Amino acid sequence: MNTAVESVSILPAPPRRRISKAMVGLIVSTLVLLLGWVLPLDHYITPRSGLGYWLGILGGSLMIALLIYPARKRIQSLAPIGSARVWFKIHMALGVIGPLCILYHSTYRLGAANSNVALISMLIVAGSGLVGRYLYGRIHHGVYGRAINLKELRAEAEQLKRAGSGTARLLPELTARIDAGEQAIDRGIAFVPRPLAAALVWRWQRRSVHRYVARALRHAAAEDRILRRHRTNLGAAATRYADTRLTAARRLAEFQSCARLFSLWHVLHIPMFGMLFIAGVVHVIAVNVY
Repeated sequence: MNTAVESVSILPAPPRRRISKAMVGLIVSTLVLLLGWVLPLDHYITPRSGLGYWLGILGGSLMIALLIYPARKRIQSLAPIGSARVWFKIHMALGVIGPLCILYHSTYRLGAANSNVALISMLIVAGSGLVGRYLYGRIHHGVYGRAINLKELRAEAEQLKRAGSGTARLLPELTARIDAGEQAIDRGIAFVPRPLAAALVWRWQRRSVHRYVARALRHAAAEDRILRRHRTNLGAAATRYADTRLTAARRLAEFQSCARLFSLWHVLHIPMFGMLFIAGVVHVIAVNVY
């Protein structure tokens, strides 16, 4: 018993979570988006002149600048302007800032037919970009990391199963419950897209295992002084082990579907951007000529 307690209690604590730059950007962008929705922008901005006009110019220019990343990725002679990884970061930032500028330019209102087509096209492209960003994160190591492969994910999952021997001795049902959770995540939910089903089942199974760990340790601590002293550390180690395994199972269940969806998204995203480009050109011509 003592050996098992020590093997679990000395497990390293997880690194302290810090808010990433991407999360800060998401929060700021959401606040700016909501601010524009709440404020009476048409009292301060007009699309045809002044600040509103130049926001439209800036937003359109930033949307055109989105083409630099795919060009840099495919044309090696553009290497002097920066790495593809740097331009990927810029591409994601421009894909948020550009649409925000155009929304402020439009004062969140529909106008003439040509401007409505351009605005709706922009919203479709921006929305598809967010979807692509999510799918990309599911099949790569981090935002800018290399692509994951299925064999690697399966090897990770198998390695994790062998890692919690000390925890399993203290909570004999834990391994069985995690195994059942992994199977449930793999099965998914009938008629629900696999990535969404994996996320929903993962959340449910995670809560279920956490409740089991808390209940089992509470009962065990009532009968064992050593367990009582290490109960907090044991609970943290057990839930950390369970979370790691269940998250690995979720990634494995999501991977193939997300990889297929990302390939399909890649095929559709470029024509949608082409539609946006044409609509934007027509809008600029219509505004300045007529």
